[in-house]
Formats: sequence, structure tokens, C-alpha cells
Amino acid sequence: MKLEVYNQILPKLKGVNGRDELVEISHGFPGVSVDTLGSIYSQEVQKKMRRNHHYHYSASRVAMYYERFLEAREREESHILIRLAREADFSPSQLARLILEKHLMVTEDTTHVPKPRLSQLVKEPYLIEDDVLSNEVLECSAVDDCYGPFADCIKHAIGYEHEFYLKKKLDSLGLPYIGEEIMRETGYDKTPDIKLEIPIAVDGFVVNWIESKALFGDEFNHDIYLREQYWSYWNRFGAGMVIYWFGFIEELDTNKEKGIILRDDFPQDFISFDPSKC
Repeated sequence: MKLEVYNQILPKLKGVNGRDELVEISHGFPGVSVDTLGSIYSQEVQKKMRRNHHYHYSASRVAMYYERFLEAREREESHILIRLAREADFSPSQLARLILEKHLMVTEDTTHVPKPRLSQLVKEPYLIEDDVLSNEVLECSAVDDCYGPFADCIKHAIGYEHEFYLKKKLDSLGLPYIGEEIMRETGYDKTPDIKLEIPIAVDGFVVNWIESKALFGDEFNHDIYLREQYWSYWNRFGAGMVIYWFGFIEELDTNKEKGIILRDDFPQDFISFDPSKC
């Protein structure tokens, strides 16, 4: 995807409430799938959360959210936290976590709730003794497309699905490789998803390893991955390839000569080493 098209898409995603509205937006961008728009939308929500983290997590703000929750509860309203999250332009799952933590601090007269316990209650809201809050937390997790245990499970499943597809593709092509789990067992700390036992060439560039990313490659996340992952792989294993399955901004593919190429699928045209011809 050209940067120009990406910049045209971003304004369309402002004000979107969930992925259902992405189908209509996709009609204005032929060749851009709903899955790609969904990935871009999710990334923009996460960026907004980072920018506004200090605002929503301030003590005064949390106290105000909790007070409004209690008032609405007194009126026996339903869908309280979802409504509050929409009014505040905030993640429903993250708001539910804040309200739950505040509730436990108040009802148990404590200033600290251990994160493992809080995470368990968010993942398993039926363990929350307060029935109303339990239902509210569950509902927030169910509707949140970007955060929370349900969203995390979906992202993990999508990532696993594309990694599985990549391995099946390599198997069908007869390309030997080592998976990440085996490399970890041999002592590597930072490993790509795939280490080819015999390198291939793609458009004249050598590929020793492949990293599978079931998301869209935007500038913000690509820069982070370069610093924290890709250059580490390059240092250990040489040149490699990153597959952004939901596309990427074409102008980011600037490190080909240095040894990192970008693709949105496994390339159909590549050159593999044939020992029989030596």
C-alpha cells in the first residue's frame, strides 16, 4: 500500500465504533481488504491509548469513572461501563479493569491489588463476587475489539493461523527450516519464526530467516520491530524477510540492500539452492 493511500484511510477510521463499520469504508478503497482496515484501525486505537494513558489513569479520573458507575448502578441501569467508555472515547476492557481495581480497593480497604489477581478476574469475571460488576466486566471484554482477554485470544489465534500457513507453504515447497520453538530450546533468546536451513533468494536478495506478522506494517510499529527484533535477527542469522500478512506501507521497504526485505505473502518467485546441480 502506498503511503498516500494509507494517509487517505486514516481520517476515515476516526469515529469508527468497532469493526462492523469497516466494511462500508472498504468500498472506497478497492484492493484494500476489511482485514487490512481492521489491523490499521486496531493500531490507531492502540496509539490513541498510549497518547491518552496518563489522562484516563489519573487518580482523579478513575475516581470520577467509579463514582459515575456507582450512580448508574443505583439507578439500576445496564451496560454502564460500555456507555462510559464510549463517552470517554476509551477502551471498554481497560475501563472495566480500572473500575474493578478501584472497586476491590474500596471494598477491601486496601491501596494495592496484585496485578496477577486483577488479570485473573478480568479473564474470569465469574470469579468477581459482585454480580453486577462481574456482568459489566464480561460485557466490556466481549465488545472490545482491541483490548482484553477475548481480543488477545483472537490476535493470538490469527497469528498462529498465519504462522501455520507459512510452515505448510514451506513444507509443500520442500524448503527445510527450523521453527522458533526449537531455536529457543537450543539457547537463542531472540528468534524469528522461521530459520531456513538452506537460504533462498527473493528478487536477488538472500533470505536466511522469515518473520511472520499477522498485522499491517505501519511506520510506528515497523520502527519498533526493527529496533527490538529484526536487526537482532540480522545480527544472528544474516539477511531475512518479514511478511506483513495484512499489507504494509511500501515506502517502508528501505532496508533491502542492508538485508531486510518486506512482503505481504510468501513470494511465488524465489530461487532455492539445488545440491544436485553442484
